[in-house]
Amino acid sequence: MSDTSDLVRNETTVRRNFWQKARRNLGRVPFTEDAVAAFYCASDSATPLPIRATLFGALAYFVLPFDAIPDLLLGLGFTDDAAIMVAAFTAARMHITEDHRARARAWLLKEQGQTQAQPGASAAG
Repeated sequence: MSDTSDLVRNETTVRRNFWQKARRNLGRVPFTEDAVAAFYCASDSATPLPIRATLFGALAYFVLPFDAIPDLLLGLGFTDDAAIMVAAFTAARMHITEDHRARARAWLLKEQGQTQAQPGASAAG
C-alpha cells in the first residue's frame, strides 16, 4: 500500500466497524484473538507505518461485508479473510508485542463473559 489515502481509508473503516464485527463473530472465527492483537498493534503509534498499513488493510478486508468469499457461507466464508490475516500477521509478527496480545486476551475474556452472562443477548452491541 503506497498511498497514504489507502491507509487513512482502511484505518477509518476498521475503527468504525472492527469491534462490532469481532463481537458478532466470537467463537466462529478461529483468528479472533490474533485479529484483536493486530488491531492493537496497528493502533500503536510505536508500530512502523508500513506495518500499520498492512494490518489496517487486512483488518479492513475482514470487516468489509463484501469480499472474495462471502462471510455468510458456512465453512468457507472466512477462509479468504484467514489467508489475508495470516499474511498480515506474518509480516507484522515482530511488531505484535506481548502487550498487544495480553490486551487482546483481556478483551476476549471480557466479551466472552458478557456473552455467557446474558444468554440470548446479542454480542453485536
